[in-house]
Amino acid sequence: MDNQEFRKQAHKIADWMADFIESIEERPVKSLVQPGEIFRELPDSPPPKSENIEAVMDDVNRIILPGITNWQSPNFFAYFPANSSYPSILAEMVTATLGAQCMVWETSPAAAELEETTMNWLKEMTGIPQGFGGVIQDSASTSTLVAVLSARERKSQFSINDKGFISNVFRVYCSSEAHSSVEKAVKIAGIGRSNLRKIEVDHQLAMDPDKLEAAILRDIKDGFLPTCVVAAVGTTGTVAMDPVTPIARICKKYGIWLHIDAAYAGSAMVLPEYRYLIAGIEDADSYVFNPHKWMFTNFDCSAYFVKDTETLIRTFEILPEYLKTRADSQVNNYRDWGIQLGRRFRALKLWFVIREMGVEGIREKIANHISWARELASQIRVEPGFKLFEPQNLALVCFAIVPDKVKDVEELNRLNLDFLHSLNSSGKVYLSHTKVGGAVYLRMQIGQTNVERKHVQNAWAFIKTESLKYL
Repeated sequence: MDNQEFRKQAHKIADWMADFIESIEERPVKSLVQPGEIFRELPDSPPPKSENIEAVMDDVNRIILPGITNWQSPNFFAYFPANSSYPSILAEMVTATLGAQCMVWETSPAAAELEETTMNWLKEMTGIPQGFGGVIQDSASTSTLVAVLSARERKSQFSINDKGFISNVFRVYCSSEAHSSVEKAVKIAGIGRSNLRKIEVDHQLAMDPDKLEAAILRDIKDGFLPTCVVAAVGTTGTVAMDPVTPIARICKKYGIWLHIDAAYAGSAMVLPEYRYLIAGIEDADSYVFNPHKWMFTNFDCSAYFVKDTETLIRTFEILPEYLKTRADSQVNNYRDWGIQLGRRFRALKLWFVIREMGVEGIREKIANHISWARELASQIRVEPGFKLFEPQNLALVCFAIVPDKVKDVEELNRLNLDFLHSLNSSGKVYLSHTKVGGAVYLRMQIGQTNVERKHVQNAWAFIKTESLKYL
């Protein structure tokens, strides 16, 4: 392919992109293919000779698209959003064209300095203290791992990086509702699953600070080293909110690294009225939220903030001769701020989004999502045969159908899972589920970039109609 052919195909694919986005609402939200169906459509061997892009795009339409779950549909209400937007897509096109590998400042100065700038913008936009340094990681899971590794090295005075584990007496704490990435992080960090203490939660599914302190004191008495606490500002199951201020006070008292996981909820901090949820952040060591969830920026873009950048860099830096440059002492080399050496130019799409939408535009979208979720919750609350999970937080609504004739919990769970499957297999909506206290609830998050109130209300009407088969 030469430049002339590239120009021709790029224009055609740009039109295809716009057509796809324009028609996405007409497509099934959840892919309806069966396991192995796509695989059987694909050739067993690669083509020996060149094929034209038209043929490739024909197969995209014929084979690939039926196997795509349309996360960008306004009828996507499952999991948490993994948002896209027009400015973010355009930035991804520019990023792919530049093809930069942004491991150190010298390999693309603009990438490093734009990343520093956009992270400073996010601090101002969301109320994060200016004393924190910021870096873009690929996901909140990676950010949590980075926090656990930093906490491990600070507690061991950086000896594990040099000598490995001589003895493992480290303890990490999170709530019983925390994301599975915490458990994965302690496994990867060598601390081990058995040294992760899951703290009981209160009636709102938030970590109980008194139980946390009691667990820390028991561990100290037994000769363990309390190393890191991960507080969730918005759990995955129900968006429960751990109380940051008392947890931060406990961590400060015992010299424990406090990492705050606000992967989803952190975007809501663009609304000043929700910043009370991160009160106490000034005493935390690290904090993460994902603009790729609810700030309309394509995956992957995870904003990780750390108070002690020196500890972060000492944990991860390595400087072979071939990476040394004359600018090293004057700049941020972000390859030392995390796990990967190679880094994508992630800041560009975030910059595009913030500039094209403006802070006010981002606030308006998020405020609407929260408002529509509250309206939906109020409707479910009074609907016969439905049970709303409360408290309802931000833009997530959890509910279950509860027919009068069904009293057994397991039977009720099976019924709700069957109901969920019926909804999702329709192609009209896509929801996910969670389990609280042994009971299954359906999760409906309202946060897709182009969702409107009518989509939420249409989904609720469809859910009510479908529920008649089960009530």
